[in-house]
Parts: sequence; structure tokens; C-alpha cells
Amino acid sequence: MADSIPLDAEKIYLGGKEHHVRTRCGSVSVIVYGDQDKPALITYPDLALNHMSCFQGLFFCPEAASLLLHNFCIYHVSPPGHELGAAPICESTSPHSVDDLADQILEVLNFFGIGAVMCMGVTAGAYILTLFAMKYRERVLGLILVSPLCRAPSWTEWFYNKVMSNLLYFYGMCGLLKEFLLQRYFSKEVRGTAEVPESDIVQACRRLLDERYASNVMRFLEAINSRPDLSSGLKRLRCRTLIFVGDSSPFHSEALCMTSKLDRRFSALVEVQACGSMVTEEQPHAMLIPMEYFFMRYGLYRPCQLSDSPRSPLSPSCISPELLSPESMGLKLKPIKTRASLEV
Repeated sequence: MADSIPLDAEKIYLGGKEHHVRTRCGSVSVIVYGDQDKPALITYPDLALNHMSCFQGLFFCPEAASLLLHNFCIYHVSPPGHELGAAPICESTSPHSVDDLADQILEVLNFFGIGAVMCMGVTAGAYILTLFAMKYRERVLGLILVSPLCRAPSWTEWFYNKVMSNLLYFYGMCGLLKEFLLQRYFSKEVRGTAEVPESDIVQACRRLLDERYASNVMRFLEAINSRPDLSSGLKRLRCRTLIFVGDSSPFHSEALCMTSKLDRRFSALVEVQACGSMVTEEQPHAMLIPMEYFFMRYGLYRPCQLSDSPRSPLSPSCISPELLSPESMGLKLKPIKTRASLEV
């Protein structure tokens, strides 16, 4: 059975408490935000990221934070060695496969006594949570996937990942490696040019990448680069799935492929204009309205009654009942196939 070591009271991140949960495949950092009596939402970040660098923009967006924290207790799970302040993983530790990482999620849920959960993952993290949902269907209520992967790596991606793996091995978190990662995460609009400086979110992400140990990142990268193809099993998923992807994401075609493989009755796609892979950081407002409709289908969306809370644009007190329909907002939920504009 998994064991947990809660850290001291000082080890608190914006109201969240960090736990290290011991699993069969090593220790996993989980940062818990909110009331644990509420339904659980599990997050899992992309390569070389953690909850601060992958989900901070979404949870710092007042409307999205109000929606998520009002309805869920958030459990931010980090890949091994990716948590804030992580030490290098011992070289004698066996490498993890993607199945190992998915099984760690199960052990985390069992430790906290959680049944079925909502899942939110970005790119590599989206793959891990999709694999988890396929292996343990009864433990997943729904999937919110951002620029997800579902197929085995193409030759192009495999080679690109091998180049990054070699850079990590020989040069560590060098400047070139960080540029490769930033291109993976963000659109060129926010990465800047010779004339236009890079945006604050890119600068912040660059600083957080400096804190990662190259050996830890390489382990996760090699697991993802050896991932099996999940396409054939996607039709059998019966949990609802909401997919976001930026139209400038290098994984745009992967997201479209995954959408085509899912049962159309249970899946939805939102494409976000002028955005890279990390919609959670680059354009978190674009996620708000689709997520509200998504949660309504579960009966999980409950507008907050506190007068000093940020008002949701879909709060019944804000709009008339006849406007509370997907069609009136220009969205199609079977499936959603729309583009969220920059003004969302």
C-alpha cells in the first residue's frame, strides 16, 4: 500500500499542501488544493514541467480558478523528479515505462481514498492520463486533454526526441535544449523575435526549466518516446473527453487524430487560434466556457453563491434561461468543433 510523508507547514504552495506518496515505482509528489470532500480533479503536466509551469496560468485566471476550485479538490501529480525542489533520481533506479506512470496514478488515488476522478493533462501528461483511463475505466469520470498524444511517435518525433535526449545526456539543461522545449510548448507569437521580446509566460517557464535536473527529464522523455499506440482502444472509452489544442501546436495533427478515433457521442474538440500546445498557460480564458458546458453534463457545475467570488459568464443570474444552450454560444457538443477566439 502507498505511504505518504506530508511535508512541514512551511511547504505550502498558494494554499496547497505537498505530499510525497510512495508507490511501487518510487515516490510521487502530489500537491493538494481545496476541500477533499469535493470531487477530485487530477492534473498531470507535460515533459520537464510541473503544476507551477504547466497549470499556473489556468489557476491564476480568476474565472477558471473559481470554476475549478468551487467544484473540485485539485490533486497536482508531478512525473517523478519533476516536482518543485526535486533532487536527481538515483541512477540505480529502474527507468519507468508509461504503464508504470499510469499505475502510479492509481496508487495515488488509493492512498487518498479517491474513487472516480476527473483528469486534466497536457501533451505527455495527457497521454499518461488517457492510458490510465483505458486501464482503469471505472476510476475516471472524464478527461480534459490539452494537445494530447495517442499514437506511437512518428519517425520525425522519435528522432527529435532522441536529439533532445542526447542534449540532456551530454549538455544538461542547455540553452538549445530549452529552446526545443519552448517551441514544443508555445506559439511563435509569445516566444518573441529579434525585434519583439518573449512574453512573461515564456520567461517564467524558461526560469522554471533551469530548476529541472537533466537526468530526471531524460527519464520521462525516454518513457514517452517508447510509448505504444493507443488509437485502437480509444473507441472503447466511455468517459466524456474534452480536447483543447492550439492551432500552432506541433501536436495539432495528433489532437485531430485522437478526436477522430474517439466515440463522437462522448468527445469534443476545441481549437484555439494563435496558440501553441500549452493552452493552459498561453490562453487559459479559451478553456473556460467549454469546461463549464463539459461539467454541466456531469451535474458538477454549481455556480458559487458567494457575492465576493468572481462571477462566471454562465451563471444563471447573468443570462436568461433560453440563452443557456450550447448553440447560443456557437458551440457544438456532439462534438465541439470550434475555434475559441482571442477575446474568449
